[in-house]
Amino acid sequence: MNSSDIAQYGLRILILIVSIVAHEMAHGYAALWMGDSTAKRAGRLSFNPLVHVDMWGTVLLPLMMLLGSGGRMAFGYAKPVPINPYRFRDERKGMLITGIAGPVANLGLAAIAALLIRVLIMASTGSSPLFDTLLMLLVFLCQINLWLMFFNLIPIPPLDGSRVVQKFLPRDMRDAYHNLERFGFMIILFIMFATNFFGLYYSITVMPLFRLLTGISL
Repeated sequence: MNSSDIAQYGLRILILIVSIVAHEMAHGYAALWMGDSTAKRAGRLSFNPLVHVDMWGTVLLPLMMLLGSGGRMAFGYAKPVPINPYRFRDERKGMLITGIAGPVANLGLAAIAALLIRVLIMASTGSSPLFDTLLMLLVFLCQINLWLMFFNLIPIPPLDGSRVVQKFLPRDMRDAYHNLERFGFMIILFIMFATNFFGLYYSITVMPLFRLLTGISL
């Protein structure tokens, strides 16, 4: 691995961290808007990435995935922001709004990146090292935020999609569904390593929307 590869991986990790932090902060601000100040009192409504970083999920796991995929793919997570649903003015509505806030933030970042990609391509007079680097980083910014959005919408607790599902479940089913959260990451890891679900999920969700937003295909 040369110095250019190291710099590229470093920039991609930085983009991933910014995207994950934006996701978690959106949850925190949505919770505050719905009446729960737990995240604010815990100091988690901060642009300082250090208060959000989980060494394994935010740094080591993405780096391992980048190295293992030859720089094509990375994924990670930050420390979840603390939320107390009993402080919401409307518990079920609060869980729904707070749950979708993170994916919406990622969609916003992806849309901004896609717009910059279109502007960059229209303004370009031809390929150059600077153009190629900027395009690569913007493509990664768009794709990783679309992936974070779609991944978190999978309805397996504790992913954000489960917060949406809970909104429409009766209380007895909602409690049983919420109890799956203890096994959620084990379920996700099993699916990830035992099947090609996530590869298929990526190809039918991220890539079509990426092409629609950017006008380019990879």
